[in-house]
Amino acid sequence: MNRRKKINQLLKANAKKASAKLAPKTKDKYISKADRLKLEVESSQDTN
Repeated sequence: MNRRKKINQLLKANAKKASAKLAPKTKDKYISKADRLKLEVESSQDTN
């Protein structure tokens, strides 16, 4: 791999990472099973 190609590859990779950071997050935050159960119990207590 020549020097120019290697540098371009690094620059493209860095640009891709930067744009990925700026992109909106589409995935919801992970909530563990135990936390889901706690939330469910709290919500059921609030309704009662």
